[in-house]
Amino acid sequence: MIRRDMFRGFFFGALLVGLYFSPLSAVGQGTSTQMRGQGETTNLRTIGFMTDFDVRDDAVGICKAVMNGVAPGVHILDITHQVTPFDIAEGARFLAGSAPYFPDDAVFVVVVDPTVGSKRKAIIAKSKKGQFFVLPDNGLLTLVQDRDGIVGAREVTNPEWMIGAKLSSTFHGRDIFSPAGAHLARGDDWTMAGPAVEVAKLVRLNIRYATVDAVGLRGQVIGTDGPFGNLVLNVPAETFARLGYMVGDVVPVEIGGKKYELPFVKTFSDVAVGKGLLYIDSRGRLSVGLNQRNFAELNAVHTGAAVVIPKKN
Repeated sequence: MIRRDMFRGFFFGALLVGLYFSPLSAVGQGTSTQMRGQGETTNLRTIGFMTDFDVRDDAVGICKAVMNGVAPGVHILDITHQVTPFDIAEGARFLAGSAPYFPDDAVFVVVVDPTVGSKRKAIIAKSKKGQFFVLPDNGLLTLVQDRDGIVGAREVTNPEWMIGAKLSSTFHGRDIFSPAGAHLARGDDWTMAGPAVEVAKLVRLNIRYATVDAVGLRGQVIGTDGPFGNLVLNVPAETFARLGYMVGDVVPVEIGGKKYELPFVKTFSDVAVGKGLLYIDSRGRLSVGLNQRNFAELNAVHTGAAVVIPKKN
């Protein structure tokens, strides 16, 4: 009896130690099955789902139901459904920002589609990493293409990859993108979706990048970070570094024609509540904010505003 109890104690102790010290998969690496663990028997790929539908009506739920109908049990992760309506550039930024955190074989269903029902193509694109992107050919893929590369693309024309014969002219998220994404998630051959599309002919956004010359930097506000109102700039940290400023410096900044003197610091609490700051955000970009206040609202700054920063004297 004592031996049996000792064995049980040793067995469960070893099991707990194994669970406690088991390594986690690295971010953005491995396949969907590996990322979910061995307890699930499914081989379905993970779907990342993003739209500008909002969640006030049933559109998101309907799309998820369609995906689950094609690939029962599919794992759908919501990136966001609050992309600013019709804002393709914002959708492209969110897509590029989130894709690295998904498995290398993930499928992305992205619907920001202001010209739905027109001649624009519904496409599937495959990146060099192995991720699939199911979306309208309207520029949403631009930033992913620039960073990860695209090895091929297909136009979705096969009715078997759609919801059926009764296609709506205004809800391709339900009728085309969701079922096509689910076919990919369950491992169907993507070349069956429709004819090849030349990667060089995919629609691209006209992305403006910050520039640095002998005088200084010229950039642009490309968005705000959700409800907080901090300004997201098209200025990578390494570009800003070329100006010569160090943490602790006060930096002269012109935004939308208005001049500011902002300290360059590491985080919000490095300045008093209500005071402005320059900092490098979690995505590695230069940003402008107010500690516990909304910079964009209080200063009436909007996306597209010009940003000018001189070189350090």
